[in-house]
Amino acid sequence: MSTYILMKILESAPHRYDKGIDILTCGKVDTYYAWLASHIVEGQHILDIGCGTGKLSVKAAQKGAAVKGIDVNPEMLEIAQRKAEELHLKNVKFVEMGVAELETEESESYDVVMSGLCFSELTEDELLYTLREVHRVLRPDGLLLVADEVTPENGLKKVISWILRVPLVIITYIVAQTTTRAVRDLPEKIKDAGFVIESVRLNRMENFMVLRGKRGIA
Repeated sequence: MSTYILMKILESAPHRYDKGIDILTCGKVDTYYAWLASHIVEGQHILDIGCGTGKLSVKAAQKGAAVKGIDVNPEMLEIAQRKAEELHLKNVKFVEMGVAELETEESESYDVVMSGLCFSELTEDELLYTLREVHRVLRPDGLLLVADEVTPENGLKKVISWILRVPLVIITYIVAQTTTRAVRDLPEKIKDAGFVIESVRLNRMENFMVLRGKRGIA
């Protein structure tokens, strides 16, 4: 069973989504998201693509940014909204919306676009389209912040990563019925969409990446 299929199944159980992602990332998801949120400045306008249960959106809102989180799963958006309400956050809103609808967003309307474990759920064509739209909606020198699973370039690490991932995928599936599929050549795809890569961090197995890119000239 592919990790992509498992991720989709996990999303069918939104109340267990956060726990499943925590298992899938070996307990590091909060660390990854904290790194992304560390680049957020008060007063910025933020778009969170594939916000899920709102963990990353909430972190950005707590920094004083105006955040719009979008996702296609209404049940997960309900959880996200409850999180925001529990923290009395008025500067974040959640909208049921997919990447195909990004064309409805105004050009150069966001300071930052971020995505946590969403790109790995998209098809190749969807990802390329999304990156082009992200470039369009970002203001000049706007930031793209990404945390996601990637395919290791090193052959040995690729094999080891696959072997180690099997039990994690099974456990994640049992707990939350979800997972993702790793993205190949993610930095290259982002560069091709017109971004300047400013920072890339990989975990030890090189199968999870956090990335900061800046809008360049496409």
